[in-house]
Amino acid sequence: MNGKQCAEVLATDTPESFRAAVERAAALLRAGEVVALPTETVYGLAANALDAGAVAKIFAIKGRPAHNPIIVHGASLEMLQSCVSVWPEVAQRLAAAFWPGPLTLVLPRAGAIPDLVTAGGPTVAVRWPSHPFIQAVMRECGLPLAAPSANLSSQISPTTAEHVRKSLGDKIPLIVDGGPAQVGIESTVMDLTCQPPRILRPGMIHAESLVAVTGSLAAGPAGSMHLKSPGLLLKHYSPRAKLLLWSWRDEADLKARAREAQMPLDQVHLIAHTRIPLRDGFGRVSVLPHDPAAFARSIYAELHRSDELGAGWIVVETLPDTQEWQGLADRLRRAAA
Repeated sequence: MNGKQCAEVLATDTPESFRAAVERAAALLRAGEVVALPTETVYGLAANALDAGAVAKIFAIKGRPAHNPIIVHGASLEMLQSCVSVWPEVAQRLAAAFWPGPLTLVLPRAGAIPDLVTAGGPTVAVRWPSHPFIQAVMRECGLPLAAPSANLSSQISPTTAEHVRKSLGDKIPLIVDGGPAQVGIESTVMDLTCQPPRILRPGMIHAESLVAVTGSLAAGPAGSMHLKSPGLLLKHYSPRAKLLLWSWRDEADLKARAREAQMPLDQVHLIAHTRIPLRDGFGRVSVLPHDPAAFARSIYAELHRSDELGAGWIVVETLPDTQEWQGLADRLRRAAA
């Protein structure tokens, strides 16, 4: 690869290959290296969260701005409690209800967490992922892992090992293939440093489920000089093609809008869920299920595919305005920014 390193890609589909990959990843992480690991949300670019030098490598590899904090992942309550200075009762209830799983909690940070992880702020975002591989790695190396998505900054998050290889394959020593991500978009993030708690980033655990545990949620955006969570930048999760969110009455209406916007139809890739046009004239028409969980598992892979096929524009059918779709709507709004 032009003299550059090429990432080793390890499978995990047998007990032997799973164990070998755990040992290899843990050894690299203990040595201060950065590796790509599967989680249930998206693939993560992981480093020892307690080693500022290792975390700095994540920022360099991704081209990530220093003001964008990183979520710390752990494999037990004890591991994550050691990363925070306060563990309130509401955190205990949320952890009991949703961990391991796609929920991140923002709490006052412990002194052991480097400034780089928190973008210099007083809080840290922590999560216990449910994917068995990253859990096994953290147990093996005994370390919490800083792990943003394993892609170049602001680009589409990876949901397969192949997505990671195409984006970062010449920048990291190891990619572990744990299969397609089963959630498909990033975790819900909750700020527990305010009362009542506030959702900073919506995800597939939505407000109604969270209120059942917390009793109430703060309304409106957070006001803070520091970003407390990743995923809050205006432009994020973006394909190379221009992404647009449109609704349309029928195929004729859709084609008329494209022509009015001077978009050659053969360069337009459509992602629809309810009003399904024929492919006639369009570069590609993809149909995703009208179900938020199934849509989430597929959407990033569809955006990657459209980029690989050379789309000029990706037109995504507007999503329903309901709680279940809020996390997906958030990702697509930022991708379209």
